[in-house]
Amino acid sequence: MAAPLMEKLSDYLGSPEPAVRLILSILIGYPFALLYRRYLFHHPPYIVHLFHTFSGLGLAAFNFGSQLYHSAVCIVVQFLLLRLMGRTVTAVLSSFLFQMMYLMFGYYYTATDQYDIKWTMPHCVLALKLVGLSFDFYDGGKEASQLSADQQKGALSTVPSLLEVLGFSYFYGGFLVGPQFTLRSYLKLTSGELTDCPGQPPNSVFPAMKRFSLGLVCLAIFTVGSPYYSDSYFLTDEYEAQPFWYRCVYILLWAKINLYKYVSCWVIAEGVCILCGLGYNGKDANGVDQWDACANMLVWQYETTPLFTGTISSFNINTNAWVARHVFKRLKFLGNKMASQVATLMFLAVWHGLHSGYILCFSMEFIIVTVERKAMALVKDSPLLTRLSASPLYPLIYCVQQFIHWLFMGYPLVPFCLFTYDKWLKVYSCWCLGKEGMRKKRNRKLGLLGWSIQPESD
Repeated sequence: MAAPLMEKLSDYLGSPEPAVRLILSILIGYPFALLYRRYLFHHPPYIVHLFHTFSGLGLAAFNFGSQLYHSAVCIVVQFLLLRLMGRTVTAVLSSFLFQMMYLMFGYYYTATDQYDIKWTMPHCVLALKLVGLSFDFYDGGKEASQLSADQQKGALSTVPSLLEVLGFSYFYGGFLVGPQFTLRSYLKLTSGELTDCPGQPPNSVFPAMKRFSLGLVCLAIFTVGSPYYSDSYFLTDEYEAQPFWYRCVYILLWAKINLYKYVSCWVIAEGVCILCGLGYNGKDANGVDQWDACANMLVWQYETTPLFTGTISSFNINTNAWVARHVFKRLKFLGNKMASQVATLMFLAVWHGLHSGYILCFSMEFIIVTVERKAMALVKDSPLLTRLSASPLYPLIYCVQQFIHWLFMGYPLVPFCLFTYDKWLKVYSCWCLGKEGMRKKRNRKLGLLGWSIQPESD
């Protein structure tokens, strides 16, 4: 019954069925959060763990059917590693290797040359969550003076139960698309501590609805714009024949619209976390309640910053924070910050998948950010450029800077979205050579094969 209904709904919306299932699953988090607030907030933690476990398993079955066993296997193995190996480096390394290798084999056996929503999509989120759990348990055995502030927030003083790990892993607000959060934060949620009203559900309905509404706006922009700015258009002869300025404008608009796919999912999921209380982040200096503990997007900064570093710091915040805490900062033994950055970016590339496009994307990100930092230092060291940046001409400079910023954001995003070597190389060749250059290149290949070369009419 459900399958034909989903097929009809996906046909009506003009979207692939897996994408419709994913969006519905994220939205279902709001009724789940309301159910928790109304009926389960005052219940013992184990009841809440059971609710989170079975609701998360239901979402996994709805999206991926019997393939939900992949997540169950990795969660149980992770629990056994914590129990049997304790707070040891061996346990951390074993966890890291097992979870990442399981994810890599999943990528290898399910990979196609296009973006597919399959069980590996939530599993990459789960892999970080479980590896982070092993790090936090290991940190819990150290003195507080040996830990950074971030490590102290996540360190676990006791070994978690299987039910706690299951609830933490399958929590409906973060199972499918994130955000990342620690087991310690999750346990505060289940014990009723994450609230601005002690002993009562948090006053978080309005903040949650604000994020929900913003997420729907982003989703609408992507839904309306994506048919006009599709990935496949890059591979057509029509795109190749367009003038250079058109290709520049197209890639800029394509990048902006394409990224709303991720922005909308993260912002809607953040609203679920806020609604149930996981997003509560205490009070600021003025005594105002903060609900940004699970913020994965700083949307205003993302839309207005003219800097690549500004966009990166506003995008996928929780994952970047996880990588900084558990990969970058733990590579201090390398004794070289740049080497740590390169290793961290390569980890992110492999974590996203095995396609060459991911490696190229993060390699280009490193180059672009490095160049931008050099350029910013040059501006600060130049009195003339500093005065110019504060002059009435800055609005014009800002517009030019934004165009360059999003143009070069789109350029590494091409291999990220097209995945395979033959596709992204075709787009880059088109950019470098233009129509005439591509024509000559094809003719040279035909000549080497001994084929007759006919002039190509326009």
